[in-house]
Amino acid sequence: MSDVAQASAIGPFRAERAVASPGETAWVVIDSDWNLHVEACAYLASLRAADRSSNTERVYAGRVALFLNYCEQSGVDWHEPEFAELHAFLRWLITEPVRRPGGKGSARFRSKGTANAIVTTASEFLKFGAKLGWVAPRVPALLSQPKYLRYVPPGFDTGERNQFRATQERTLKFRAYTTEPASLMEEETAVVVCAAANARDRFLVTALLETGMRIGEALGLRRSDLHFLARSEALGCGIPGPHMHVVRRSNENGALAKSRYPRTIPVTQRMVDAYSDYQFERDRFDHGSNNDAVFVNLFREPRGRSMSYANAKEMVDRLARDCGFTVRPHMLRHTAATRWIEAGVDPDVVQALLGHVSFASTQRYIHASKKRMREAVELTAKTRRDMPR
Repeated sequence: MSDVAQASAIGPFRAERAVASPGETAWVVIDSDWNLHVEACAYLASLRAADRSSNTERVYAGRVALFLNYCEQSGVDWHEPEFAELHAFLRWLITEPVRRPGGKGSARFRSKGTANAIVTTASEFLKFGAKLGWVAPRVPALLSQPKYLRYVPPGFDTGERNQFRATQERTLKFRAYTTEPASLMEEETAVVVCAAANARDRFLVTALLETGMRIGEALGLRRSDLHFLARSEALGCGIPGPHMHVVRRSNENGALAKSRYPRTIPVTQRMVDAYSDYQFERDRFDHGSNNDAVFVNLFREPRGRSMSYANAKEMVDRLARDCGFTVRPHMLRHTAATRWIEAGVDPDVVQALLGHVSFASTQRYIHASKKRMREAVELTAKTRRDMPR
């Protein structure tokens, strides 16, 4: 269940979508009487001003509402919380069962990683409030403490006088161990592509596997973003070879590229061929729609409208049932990244292809690929030992 639903299930505050201007979506926090929570809305507006994704704003709105509801129920003054009260909120996040509105469905518990993410958002909200005088000045000091980095990763710039070794560490967090990103094996990817019911779905799966795009980025593609010829000067693009552009923009289906920086991804002949098959299929079923979106509804109404995330998720869930193993849209992105690392692509190139701002996000795949290669070597050695002599 999302943070938005969690907040509305336990207290008066909840996140709601609002129309900021034509074509622009904003998120606000309101109470049960539909009054705006002024401070929370100002914080969310600051995210918008910093050009953060509307999806990020939606998640943060739900988390702030959840924090405000906890304070309301527990008698905590969110303007002047004590450290013990904030720590109790962290503990409450993993001990309080999460129930859907109306009590439908079985309850579940949040993971420590999820609790850390919620508290991080609440901490940023409190720091923002302290800067504007809404929160007691002493509160930010409760949320972090100085830490000196004795060991740093390769390539880390410590500064001329090691000044960058001094950082701020969060004081409110669980020790949560990160898991390796889930990805598909080579034979599994072939099964997934073959299981796709039509050319559109095969192209979507192939695009995610070949480019490492996020599902939102794929659903936000326009046909004008695809430059699949050897030369694209006629399109006003001087980048050589078949490639595609990932651009952040508003779309009718709500799809949005997470990064505000556009990037270019080279494509393989396999992907070009899959797109050609999809275009033939689209010409048959789309009936001349002038929608420039790449992925559109072809087989049910409203035909010709941009494909939504719900439709894409339904398609991937159907693939998982047909294949007999777990398949999720983000797993295909993980699979592409792991493949690149295992093929010897430089990590900084992988970072650029994935659109990661921080190299730490890309570094996960380096560890994952090493683990997979080690498992493969161990399996090969075991197979040789078991062979009859």
